[in-house]
Amino acid sequence: MKTKILIIATAFIFLLPARAACQGMPVYDNTNFISLVKQLLESGKQTAEMIKSVKFLKDAKEAIEKVSSVVQQLRAVEEIAQNNQRLINVMQNDLQDILNSPYIKPEEIDRVVASFETIVQNSLDTVDFIDEVLSSDYLKMSDAERAEILKAKELESKQMVSNITTKTKRYRDIISFRKMQDKVNNRETEY
Repeated sequence: MKTKILIIATAFIFLLPARAACQGMPVYDNTNFISLVKQLLESGKQTAEMIKSVKFLKDAKEAIEKVSSVVQQLRAVEEIAQNNQRLINVMQNDLQDILNSPYIKPEEIDRVVASFETIVQNSLDTVDFIDEVLSSDYLKMSDAERAEILKAKELESKQMVSNITTKTKRYRDIISFRKMQDKVNNRETEY
């Protein structure tokens, strides 16, 4: 029995330094590990919710951009329609007054009508083109590209209104000048 105690004591002495060297070994606490796993799961849920939110915001942004593009298209079409209405009003009122004026010579009537007809034909072509752009995919263009084309046509339409306004003013000035010239030439002179 003494030998057994001696062997155990010797083994104990030899094991002491080994145990002392192991003091730096980590000791796992199951509570901390479970808490860490729970935190990771919660973080994963929050990340998934954040990804859903980002996707929702991206979809909302795309929807807003589409609506914005459609609104731009609608404004451009509305402006073109107003400009065409101005052209019609000029044709109905001003052109008729110009053509009925006694100060426009018969040989000038064809020229006056032709200059107005060109503008009206351009206006009708623009309306047809817009109808084509809006009613079909028109070469599979995006809403932004469609809005850009409509904006360009809106500018053309404004230019047509400007042209017809200038032509109308010019013919009214001619009529006014000829009317004044007629009064000067046909006045009674008593000296």
